[in-house]
Amino acid sequence: MYNIKTLNNISSKGLERLSSNLFAVDEEGAQPDGILVRSAAMQDMALPESLLGIARAGAGVNNIPVDKCSEAGIVVFNTPGANANAVKELVLGGLVLASRKVGKGMEWAKTLAGQGDAIGKLVEKGKSQFTGPELAGKTLGVVGLGAIGVKVANMATHLGMEVLGYDPYISVEGAWSLSRSVRHCVNLSDLIAQCDYITLHIPATAETKGFVNDSLIAQMKHGVRILNFARGELVNTAAMVNALKTGRVACYVCDFPSEALLSAEGAVCIPHLGASTPESEDNCAVMAADELGDYLLNGNIKNSVNFPSVSMPRAGGSRICVVHRNIPGILAAITDVTSKAGLNIDNMTNKSRGDYAYTMLDTGGSVGTADAARLLDVSGIIRVRVV
Repeated sequence: MYNIKTLNNISSKGLERLSSNLFAVDEEGAQPDGILVRSAAMQDMALPESLLGIARAGAGVNNIPVDKCSEAGIVVFNTPGANANAVKELVLGGLVLASRKVGKGMEWAKTLAGQGDAIGKLVEKGKSQFTGPELAGKTLGVVGLGAIGVKVANMATHLGMEVLGYDPYISVEGAWSLSRSVRHCVNLSDLIAQCDYITLHIPATAETKGFVNDSLIAQMKHGVRILNFARGELVNTAAMVNALKTGRVACYVCDFPSEALLSAEGAVCIPHLGASTPESEDNCAVMAADELGDYLLNGNIKNSVNFPSVSMPRAGGSRICVVHRNIPGILAAITDVTSKAGLNIDNMTNKSRGDYAYTMLDTGGSVGTADAARLLDVSGIIRVRVV
């Protein structure tokens, strides 16, 4: 039986996927095989030796010490695309809010309370201060064409917008899903210079921190409208506030309020509602539970942020799962050990990702703990288990 620890309230629909007698779900487990987490901070958490995998019910993994996990052979999963529709729908609202000053108009309308029959005339007299352009016919730039970016781009074509997309790392699945009406830009500068609206859908990394800065804003159209429903740190706040003051940026809609932005004219701050739907929470929990369960039971890896995606049908017998460094000669060393142990390899797969790799071997017979221990003696092997 595998012990699963939850660090947040996880949707019951997700937990139901682990309700068999093969799993025990516990909030207090001291020696878990797997962890399900949403937003709980794990950076300073001691990682028990028993821990094999962590599944985040969400796309971002900033709250998880990924490098530390990689060194310990702990596979970290996320759930890309599970909340894509929820975010896409909020981006649609963001596009309208960026154009029409709906929020300010609603605030102003409340000030008319108590005016009685005069409200109608006051509305007609004052509404001009909240006018804004339509979306149809305008150009939208989508930076990042992952699960969310593709949905946003396709949606915008149905709004009558001309859509440009940029993503040097677009997946085959993303390319197939993208509408033929979306024009793919080879370099970012081409997109930036042409767009009336720009929406960000890229991950937050050391390289993308402050992605939108003074230099990038200077390349944009005067009066551009920018949307950020990805991560707050993608935008340099000081640069954005200054651009709003000068009118270089007409509106900045973001899902990440800050002190500076809340007082900035032209900033529309939404309280991180991108994935805040019951459907999204269910989808994320189900995907996270399935990923973690499949890894623990079968050794398969899907949607990991630190190890390659590896999946192989069971061939019977025992399966050896080896987490190791991506170094020359290690596969030969693994097969040499199994051969000397008298194990016949019925099926085998190996993939690498950066400095790390993962190998699965199905053997015709049973594998003892001594055989697994011998593999750990091979230089570069981090973790071995038999499922």
